[in-house]
Amino acid sequence: MSRFRITDEEKAELLKLRAERPARNAAPPPPDAGQRVADWVAETVGSWRFIIIQSSMLAVWIVLNVVAFAQHWDPYPFILLNLALSFQAAYTAPFIMMSQNRQSEVDRRNAEFDYRINVKAELEIEALHAKIDSLREQEILKMMGIIEALSTHLRMHEKAEK
Repeated sequence: MSRFRITDEEKAELLKLRAERPARNAAPPPPDAGQRVADWVAETVGSWRFIIIQSSMLAVWIVLNVVAFAQHWDPYPFILLNLALSFQAAYTAPFIMMSQNRQSEVDRRNAEFDYRINVKAELEIEALHAKIDSLREQEILKMMGIIEALSTHLRMHEKAEK
């Protein structure tokens, strides 16, 4: 008796997955203008180039305001600088979140695809095991028949010699 048998429900699921044949490299829907902007902002703000440029600008701002003898447009504690950075953070965070949400949706789609492929592969393997077990059982039955026929033939041959 084979331990690899697929149920009728699994057969139906396998037939459905075989008919579906999802394309692995199916392109996700193109991003709209807002999503492209969110991706661009997230990509830009999350780069070393941006960090280096912004850090340099902050250092220049602070140095010019600390050592400027005549005009301190933003004297210590740099309230205008804090306002600018707060403004930047307030607008950058939602863009980054939108980009992350879109990427999460792409990841969910890919995970769903991978899950369906794994289920299909598992069911295909179980079907192959069942087929191999069935062929093995048929082969064993055939060999048993041959052995029985040979045994009968040997007995008849021994009786004929006596």
